Amino acid sequence: MGKQLAASEDGLGDQMYSWASDLFPICRSLTGEGNRKTLAYLKDLLPDLVIHEVPSGTRAFDWTVPDEWNIRDAFVADDSGTRVIDFRKSNLHVVGYSVPVDTTLSFDQLQEHLHSLPDRPEVIPYVTSYYHRQWGFCLTDSDRKKLRPGNYRVVIDSSLSPGSLTYAELLLPGREEKEIFLSTYICHPSLANNELSGPVVTTALARWLMDLPNRRYTYRIFFGPETIGSILYLSRNLDILQRNLVAGFVVTCVGDDRAFSLMPSRLGGTLADRVASHVLKHYAPDFVKYSFLDRGSDERQYCSPGVDLPVVSVMRTKYAVYPEYHTSEDDLELISPAGLRGGFGALQKCLHAVEHNHFYKSTCKGEPQLGKRGLYPTLSTHATRNHVRTMMNILAYADGKHDLIELAEIIGESFENCLPIVSALLKQEVLEAS
Repeated sequence: MGKQLAASEDGLGDQMYSWASDLFPICRSLTGEGNRKTLAYLKDLLPDLVIHEVPSGTRAFDWTVPDEWNIRDAFVADDSGTRVIDFRKSNLHVVGYSVPVDTTLSFDQLQEHLHSLPDRPEVIPYVTSYYHRQWGFCLTDSDRKKLRPGNYRVVIDSSLSPGSLTYAELLLPGREEKEIFLSTYICHPSLANNELSGPVVTTALARWLMDLPNRRYTYRIFFGPETIGSILYLSRNLDILQRNLVAGFVVTCVGDDRAFSLMPSRLGGTLADRVASHVLKHYAPDFVKYSFLDRGSDERQYCSPGVDLPVVSVMRTKYAVYPEYHTSEDDLELISPAGLRGGFGALQKCLHAVEHNHFYKSTCKGEPQLGKRGLYPTLSTHATRNHVRTMMNILAYADGKHDLIELAEIIGESFENCLPIVSALLKQEVLEAS
């Protein structure tokens, strides 16, 4: 399919899956060439994406941008020279941020640097050591048990030295300076749901927003490494975000077919919380709403005390809940075009709801006469009676004190069902918006 956005929504899931497949082999981390390659790919899809390089050692609140890590090759070879662990077969085989190594170790010495999951003997775990200089290899427990006493050649052809951290942002101006924020991360190697579903769905949302006529809000879209990236971005943009942000969404784990999940903001009750809860209640009524105590992604940073931005995470199955999380089983078979399309759909509805959310007030004293305005049906059927009841319920609560999300919740209807009725009432000047 190439890199062009699918013309029809029917092909969008396949298109996002194609992007994820292209990006899957790249070895990403907090920093390094893998992140640059990933962002260069996304920039081909989003030409206005601005890529930033921030030098190692830069302070970001209580954190410091780390040295840049790059890896070219790594292996463990037995006495015969056979690679028993090979980075070329899976980039999960090396502990992230491993320092360079070229040595020979005994069987017992090697064991101190190996990571496997005895209870999951056929999967490779994903392990990192970002802020402590060490090295290691990851392998399936079944392969680990095949290792025999002897000497092993150990090579990690990596570099860890001053460089820079790479992130990207896209700003899409709207009629208003007030902003909607989308944040996703690009710091994991070959993991499909936990890593790539977020960037590809966010890219598709950005493409949809770019084509959205007469955008109300300005959209700020961030691609960067988890934790240090979001902290760095906040250190540079906190004032404008606190001044302008209306609602924000962390986009992660949006590619499987199993469930929908919501991670609320720290204190709850924000427009992002209300919109996401409302949309998921109607779009995926069996969704799981977690507590902020279950947090684990960048909502930690955006909702931290002193920051307190209105940001939530809308997901399919939540990170750290699905069994394949942070293992080699989080591969391209775990995500699907339908799963990605569903994740896109939920977030698209959230953005649509925020775009069209206003406070509405009736312009009439008492009930308006709808018939003379062509708003009352000439035939009374079950469908028309429900339509009229919804319309009258909207008018009953259109007192200028409830926005449309709250109003829809009060009357037990979806935002999507209420919006065309509100549009008709606005056209006939029965309602006014603020």
